[in-house]
Amino acid sequence: MSGELTGQTIVELHRRLRRKEVSAVELLDAHEARIDAVDGNVKAFLRRTPELARKQAQEADRRLAAGTGLHPLTGIPMAIKDVFCTEGVETTAGSRILSGFISPYDATVIAHQVSQENK
Repeated sequence: MSGELTGQTIVELHRRLRRKEVSAVELLDAHEARIDAVDGNVKAFLRRTPELARKQAQEADRRLAAGTGLHPLTGIPMAIKDVFCTEGVETTAGSRILSGFISPYDATVIAHQVSQENK
């Protein structure tokens, strides 16, 4: 199922999530497996936050089950470019000079996504 899920569009995945054909946790697992399989060669990720991603996927599944607080990206795994500060996550913009910088706040684009998710 992994390849099936990682090859679909956001629109298709959103529809499947809403129809309960797949859970946000299953979707996350499929994408994590794909990253594990290819990122050794691709090297697209500077860091991953699997615990945070799982917590967010579980929360998305709760909202999907309740049918409340939904947004078109609810339950869709996404990667955040390392130039956008995410509270509590190391943000380096790919620079060694920022190594170890843990952002004390969310960038506006991240905060906006979070506020949309919590509506």
